[in-house]
Amino acid sequence: MTVIHVTVSLLPVVLFLAGLMLIDSYKLVRGRAVFLSLLVGGVAAGLSWVVNTWLVRNYGISDDQLQRYVAPFVEELFKASYITYILARNRVGFTVDAAITGFAVGAGFAVIENIYYLSDEGGASLRIWVIRGIGTAIMHGGTMAVFAILAKSFRDRMNDARIAPLVIAFTAAFLLHSVYNHFPLGPDYGAAVQVVVFPLIIASMFHESEKRTRSWLGSGFDTDQELLKSIISGDISETRIGEYLRALKERFEGPIVVDMLCLIRIRVELSLRAKGVLMMRNAGFKVQPDPMTRHKFAELKYLEESIGRTGLLAIEPVHKWTRRDLWQLNLIDVSGSDASSSG
Repeated sequence: MTVIHVTVSLLPVVLFLAGLMLIDSYKLVRGRAVFLSLLVGGVAAGLSWVVNTWLVRNYGISDDQLQRYVAPFVEELFKASYITYILARNRVGFTVDAAITGFAVGAGFAVIENIYYLSDEGGASLRIWVIRGIGTAIMHGGTMAVFAILAKSFRDRMNDARIAPLVIAFTAAFLLHSVYNHFPLGPDYGAAVQVVVFPLIIASMFHESEKRTRSWLGSGFDTDQELLKSIISGDISETRIGEYLRALKERFEGPIVVDMLCLIRIRVELSLRAKGVLMMRNAGFKVQPDPMTRHKFAELKYLEESIGRTGLLAIEPVHKWTRRDLWQLNLIDVSGSDASSSG
């Protein structure tokens, strides 16, 4: 094993990940979150090795069956578990940050896997390590980026669906992994093809996501400003929200209805803060945490508990938070970690 072997087997996937972070205009994924994703990917690699070894020993699985079907299924399953978790916790707002996090998990997996092979097969030719570094490693990151992109996109489009988007995304990741291991022209050509294919997929996704982000920021900011203005000025009674809240007086006590209006106001204020943070980041400014945000989070929690589940369901027709709205709470966490839990 030489320095060159180590470099060509480990460096490409890390540089690819760094490139993704650099071209993200909004810098939605913090370095600490990327580091955590790398660690999770490394753990996934270790768990996959344990499970694959156990399956081979106990069920007599051949090398071809392992490489083409079993390993792709097991490895993608472990890698996808963390992405599934952060999506369920509304820690991802856009497909760009989903892709970066997904690729980071795959990169962590690939680094640990290649370190294992370097220690076990250090005498292999340079060609093998080039294939593993440029081919297999990028494949691990790419399949998980595709999983994250599809899971996030379908969750947004299918609204209340939870399982179907994950099944669709996992099937795509598994098939890409399996096809790579099946490639009929050999690993050299397989590595060359996927080095072209995955960057094209991810680049097109970045372009589309940033376009949607700008559109969402523009329309969403204006809408939130108008709503907040009508609440502060007292003109809310003349809007559809005001009319609906008056109708709710027949079902809820007056103080509860007042809390509903306060809840809507705080949600709008937090939403505006989040959009402002995004705009500042896109302009290259470092945004400092707002001390008042902590109080708004505390009041938000109090009002949600005061209103209760039935009351929260009652205001959904006029002000329903989507997954992206919930994600905004993570973006403006007062600690600056972007890691507050919500939803």
